Amino acid sequence: MPLPPLPQQQLGAPADTSKRFRLLEVVRHRMRERRLSERTQEAYLGWIRRYIVFHGRRDPRDMGPIEVRAYLSHLAVKARVSASTQNQALAALAFLYDVGIGRPLERIDGIAPARQSRYVPVVLSQREVKLLLRQMRDPARLCAALMYGSGLRLTECVTLRVKDIDFDRHEIVVRQAKGGKDRRVPLADACVPLLQRQLRRAAAVHQLDLRNRVDGLGLDDALRRKFPGAGADWRWQRVFPAARTYVERGTGVRRRHHLHQTVVQRAVSQSTWAAGITKRASCHSLRHSFATHLLESGADIRTVQTLLGHSDVRTTMIYTHVLNRGGLGVRSPADAL
Repeated sequence: MPLPPLPQQQLGAPADTSKRFRLLEVVRHRMRERRLSERTQEAYLGWIRRYIVFHGRRDPRDMGPIEVRAYLSHLAVKARVSASTQNQALAALAFLYDVGIGRPLERIDGIAPARQSRYVPVVLSQREVKLLLRQMRDPARLCAALMYGSGLRLTECVTLRVKDIDFDRHEIVVRQAKGGKDRRVPLADACVPLLQRQLRRAAAVHQLDLRNRVDGLGLDDALRRKFPGAGADWRWQRVFPAARTYVERGTGVRRRHHLHQTVVQRAVSQSTWAAGITKRASCHSLRHSFATHLLESGADIRTVQTLLGHSDVRTTMIYTHVLNRGGLGVRSPADAL
């Protein structure tokens, strides 16, 4: 669900903005110390900014649990965000006070994680997956094929590097996935020729970037120091480089990002409609389908848990609710009529 728009500044004199921005820099520094992902950092900072603006740009040091409860109530009642979105806002504000300010939030009525409703994931049949892939074009089609064939998340797919693909063993090594964990997943035979063709395209982009001194590596500073020659090393390059380059603000260095997630998301959405699929499918539906079809073919639940990278088997158990046909895989009595 999209984030609610920033509310208009309320009545009252604004607080010292320089002090507020210093606090945000402290919070960002604390996030980096704890090695939170870039997406988590941006999400948390976005909620903290909205919280500050909602209360008339007051300094969070001068506010506490009462103001937090008022903001969470606004999200639930006025903005009508989902339970998961409200929980993310609560986690961001808890981090602000606990780690950024050093004053953990007290337990008071009204501050508790919202209860999320249970849902059944959208799962495509193998026929629907075929129809979907026929409507797509590379490189988005290859991304969709990898998400279905290997159970990759969208971010894991578009950030793949050449060195993490093993054609001989028919496997892919997923680095620093959700929770900072690595794992190995199978590489489908059907994806091999498409992937080899994509690597030839990526190699041509890499040679062009070397001539034009474009940095397409996307490594953090620690890895750059550890592997100083990675920029010219083909093994470290991305499998799905972006079509365009950009100049980084502050450094003036021209860089090339990986294929953006929205490119694949838009392609999957449009192809679902073009294929006549009535389910509300998304990129994550391909990962759901990977897990469900594995279980249907007789794979062990623990094996599927490992391939998906779930920490708790209860997360994987949700796919048992969509096995075979009908609710919980039972045969409808109407079939005997």
